[in-house]
Amino acid sequence: MKLSEELIYRGFKAETTVGNPEDLDNRKNKKFYWGADPSADSLTIGNLAAMMMCACFVRHGYEPYLLVGGATGQIGDPKENGERDLKSLDEIEHNKKCIREQVERVVKSGAESASVTMVDNYDWFRDMKYLDFLREVGKAFSMTQLLDRQFVQNRIGEGGSGISYAEFSYTLIQGYDFLHLYREYGVDMQLCGADQYGNCTSGIHLIKRLENGEADVWSTPLVIDPVTGRKFGKSEGNAIWLASSDNGSGNYTSVFDFYQFWLNQPDEAVEYLIKIYTLLDKEEIEEILRQHKEAPEKRIAQKALARGVTEVVHGVEALKAIENLTEMLFNRDTDFTRFSEDEILEFGKYLPADKKGKMLVDLLTENGLAESKKKAREYLAQGAITINGVKAKEDIELNQTAIVKKGKNKFLVIK
Repeated sequence: MKLSEELIYRGFKAETTVGNPEDLDNRKNKKFYWGADPSADSLTIGNLAAMMMCACFVRHGYEPYLLVGGATGQIGDPKENGERDLKSLDEIEHNKKCIREQVERVVKSGAESASVTMVDNYDWFRDMKYLDFLREVGKAFSMTQLLDRQFVQNRIGEGGSGISYAEFSYTLIQGYDFLHLYREYGVDMQLCGADQYGNCTSGIHLIKRLENGEADVWSTPLVIDPVTGRKFGKSEGNAIWLASSDNGSGNYTSVFDFYQFWLNQPDEAVEYLIKIYTLLDKEEIEEILRQHKEAPEKRIAQKALARGVTEVVHGVEALKAIENLTEMLFNRDTDFTRFSEDEILEFGKYLPADKKGKMLVDLLTENGLAESKKKAREYLAQGAITINGVKAKEDIELNQTAIVKKGKNKFLVIK
């Protein structure tokens, strides 16, 4: 399958400046860049969709440049409804390191021999003088052009929250990123999510005006949660993170919950998602969907989706461990009392986890097993909470290594 065909088959095509998608197959200069701002120390499955699109380009011979925005991260990509919180330089540096590791692992999936060039726009912005930026970049844009941007209209129109000059300038900075990569590395294509298309075209404008050159943008649609109708992303309150955590902070998604998220997708969404989030080829996907339609109760497609995306994000070893753990946890004959402390601690690598020494009600509420302390006490009274397979009836302090289970499918390791 050609690159152009695969992009369309997987749903990786939204707005683009490429007139004919087939031109991607014969493009002489096969260099692209994709950027992520270090607003957090993990990306989400919303970002993962664009990263899977990047991986698709890499499999077809394109050379990836991955930009982590150390400079733009200090301002924040403008949101539709308000300013982003500013991050400290130390926090940004930490986030950059974490994001680089995630992006490189995903983008190289299916093409391990690929070489990924990582760049940081702080490297070229930290010594840039403000007047030089205004003379070179500011002069190349009209205010009318910038004010027509949809996100600006949403912020300054009736009922809008307003916009700072810093966020208003974001599109110029991102445009200069594209210009810099064009000049220094010969990169003439930017990949992005559909919500970034307008900012990306600023780079095309600068390249044409200042270098008399040509460049393109290819965007992919935002992935919409088929249940809630909202986009997948950390700002939407339904974030599924690519980083896993066993420290009980609640900031990340455990490998177990990550796998379960995909396993529990509804039938009407699985065909859409399996094309985006797995490396399975068209023939494999079509066969899986055929088998699924014949016996939907077996959830063949959901299992393939969960396996495929978990392997990409967390690796083969974690996938095998979580499949074995899932089978064991949901087996009615499993005797939780037989597990040793070391075995339970091993489970904590993949399940949500917290430290011992806390009251049970607090553990349930802090780790999402109960909506409130009142609900946690109700679950205890109903016999819905077990500790190492034994029903818990009252709020106690947990000072032992244990597996806490709520209902049929919620687990928490106490370490």
